Amino acid sequence: MQEIYNEFTLWLEKNLINLDETNINSYCFNLYEDDTSYHVQLIGSSSTPEEDEDDWACDEVYSTHEDIFIIKKEVAGENWENGLDFSTNLVKKYIEAGKYSNILKRKNCLGIGFVDGDIEIIY
Repeated sequence: MQEIYNEFTLWLEKNLINLDETNINSYCFNLYEDDTSYHVQLIGSSSTPEEDEDDWACDEVYSTHEDIFIIKKEVAGENWENGLDFSTNLVKKYIEAGKYSNILKRKNCLGIGFVDGDIEIIY
């Protein structure tokens, strides 16, 4: 887990260091799945769950786009619940100790979830 966390940290910090936070009120880690891996993408939204409970993460004003972080299923687990738990633990660990965690913390909401499913609110 530590090696994956270190790689995740490098990916996330590369995307946070020059982030223009203008118009971002919430962040969401979008998850995607293919046959062998889970893909993590960070988006910034102009909305919050309080404003739009169902579609707040669709009001995207920032995205890492194709710069995604890949987690192999052999590491995280084969079913989507394992992928969600593993990814959530990476994010929570970063929020606790990450160098630029303050960028994520100073917004109204942080969520994580598969793009075709529910979003779990971390805070």
